Amino acid sequence: MLNRRLFSTIATAGVILAITALSGFAADKVTVFAAASLKNALDAVSESWKADTGKEAVISYAASSALAKQIQEGAPADVFISADMDWMNKLSEAKLITDGSVVKMLGNEIALVAPKDSAAKAKIEKSFDLAGLLGDGRLAMGDVKAVPAGKYGKAALESLGVWASVEEKLAMTENVRAALKLVSTGEAPLGIVYATDAKAEPGVKVLGMFPNDSHPEIIYPAGIVAASKNANAAAFVTYLQGAKAQFIFKDQGFTVLMRATN
Repeated sequence: MLNRRLFSTIATAGVILAITALSGFAADKVTVFAAASLKNALDAVSESWKADTGKEAVISYAASSALAKQIQEGAPADVFISADMDWMNKLSEAKLITDGSVVKMLGNEIALVAPKDSAAKAKIEKSFDLAGLLGDGRLAMGDVKAVPAGKYGKAALESLGVWASVEEKLAMTENVRAALKLVSTGEAPLGIVYATDAKAEPGVKVLGMFPNDSHPEIIYPAGIVAASKNANAAAFVTYLQGAKAQFIFKDQGFTVLMRATN
C-alpha cells in the first residue's frame, strides 16, 4: 500500500528545492526553469557550458506546469524548457516568451516501469491487463491534468483501451521524477515515466515501451523568457543546440530534434 508520508514528502520536495534555488540566483547567472526529466542531462550540459565559457546557469527543476505558473506569476527566470509544447505555447500566447526564441530541442518516449526486483511482465498492446498487473497497488505517474508525462501517459492508456480500468488506481505526482521515486522505492508496483528517467534510475526496470502513435509526440522546447534582461540567456539556448550538448542529450537517451549550431 502506498506510504502516504513518503508520497507527501516526494510531492513537496520539488517546490521546496525550487524556492531554495530561487533564493540563490545571482544576476550574472542564467536562471533556467526546466522540466524535472531533464535533470541529469541538463546538469551535465550546464557543467560543460561553464567549462567552455566560464559562465554559469542556475537551474530549477519541477513539473513544466508548475514552472510555467511561476513564470506567469513573475518568477525571475531567463530560460524556460518545457516537457511539452502546451505549456510553452500558453506562455508564448501570453507574450511571456520572447518572439522567435522557441526551439524544439528534444524528443522522448514513455515507458512502463516496475521496481528492479519485480517479477512482473507485460506486453503493452490494446486492452492489456494493466489493472491485473497492479493488483491492489497503484500506478505512479505525473498528474494527468497538468504534468506532461502524466498527460502523455493518460493519452496512451486511453488509446490502448485500458484507462478506465486503472483511473481509480493512480498515485499522481507533481512531476515525473516523483513518480519514478515511488516505483524505485517499491511504494508503487508500476509507473509510467520517460524512457530517459528509467535509464537514469537503477532502482527500476522497463517492462515495455508505449507505442509512439498511442500518445502525442513528446517534444521539449526551450525559449527565452520575455522579462529576462540577461544577455547570456540567448547564448545558453544557443549552447543547448551545439554539438557538445547534443552528444550529452543523446547519451542520456533523448532524441535530438534540433540542428547543431556548432
